[in-house]
Amino acid sequence: MTRDQLDSRTMYYGKGDVWVFRSYAKPLTGITVIPESPFRGRENVLFGMNIKVAVKGEDFLTSFTEGDNSLVVATDSMKNFILRHAAHYTGATVEGFLEYASRRFIETYPQMTGVRMNATQVPFENIQVGSPDGNIPSNLVFKYSHNESAGAIVEVERCGENIELSYAQSSVKNLRLIKVKGSGFAGFVRDEYTTLPETSDRPLFIFLDIHWKYKNPADGLDDTRDSYVDAEQIRDIAATVFHENNSPSIQYLIYLIGLRILKNFSQLEEVSFESSNRTWETIVETVDEGPGSVFTEPRPPYGFQGFSMTQEDLAAYENKPQEAGSI
Repeated sequence: MTRDQLDSRTMYYGKGDVWVFRSYAKPLTGITVIPESPFRGRENVLFGMNIKVAVKGEDFLTSFTEGDNSLVVATDSMKNFILRHAAHYTGATVEGFLEYASRRFIETYPQMTGVRMNATQVPFENIQVGSPDGNIPSNLVFKYSHNESAGAIVEVERCGENIELSYAQSSVKNLRLIKVKGSGFAGFVRDEYTTLPETSDRPLFIFLDIHWKYKNPADGLDDTRDSYVDAEQIRDIAATVFHENNSPSIQYLIYLIGLRILKNFSQLEEVSFESSNRTWETIVETVDEGPGSVFTEPRPPYGFQGFSMTQEDLAAYENKPQEAGSI
């Protein structure tokens, strides 16, 4: 088999749903302060991740073609490898751990030429408890959060005698934001298929995943924390821009969010979005008392959007006359 055939072939294997819970990891400090977010760091008393690992290498070909397992590292061993190395990790972020564990895989197993790991951070929140001094955040009891969570993808490859970080992406996933008024949708194509009415003011409920990549992938690891961007900061920027702007569409809203992210963090190369419209169905426009309305869950199907932006988009925006949205 030629090298070109090997390079063009899909060939990997690995382990998913590797749940890792580490207590008293290194606290995350040194975060750059931005006006949109109160986030100043994380104590990491509980540091949780759900990890998926995939490995590749030409030497694994015979395990597929001949049933030869002599070089195969069992996926159960991969799980144990990740769990054991969580005890040795001295950093403070998911991205840092994925890069650390990926390097250890390649150092330990010469038949591996590349490792891709992705993870969703398991969020735990402080909970208030009573004390003689009033309600205080517990340093022992935490609440498992079902809200948005941080995520990351890291790829490490063997390059000759060196092991190099080839790809890194960070994310905030499953962010759900509802704005009760101050959003519109009008001016769209109207033809014989159109039944949706135009509106200048509607409640808007969006589901949002936001991903970001650094100009220098290593800047997203915790060994250079002054350049590290945390998912809580990205979440807070999204909420701030949503609050400040009367957006004519979800498309324009995510564009404004992207501009604000890129403006705050010049170390980022790209920010991208996966969004969907989950706006509630209005049942009663005006309640008997007060300004409220009554809603229910929307019926399927739902609309969605995908969009990516770079620093070039920010530069182009700043060179244009002032637009309606603010960054």
